[in-house]
Amino acid sequence: MKPIADRVIIKPAPAEEKTKGGIIIPDTAKEKPQRGEVIAVGPGKDGNLMTVTAGDIVLYGKYSGQEISFEGQDYLIMREDEILVIL
Repeated sequence: MKPIADRVIIKPAPAEEKTKGGIIIPDTAKEKPQRGEVIAVGPGKDGNLMTVTAGDIVLYGKYSGQEISFEGQDYLIMREDEILVIL
């Protein structure tokens, strides 16, 4: 997959299975992850270069991006400006 313009493809981190206290979280109560790894980056838009690069770990908004499934894996496609921070 190769994104266009200022789009970024992110592989979300897996949802937490347990709390810090050891309580197992059921599937229905798991929160959507807000952290992930950048898989691919588009070339940029209107002459602006992209800030993130493939391999970066990033945080993004809870409802950011479009979810897709490709070859059995789940990914998010979002604009670079939806990324909040690079870790």
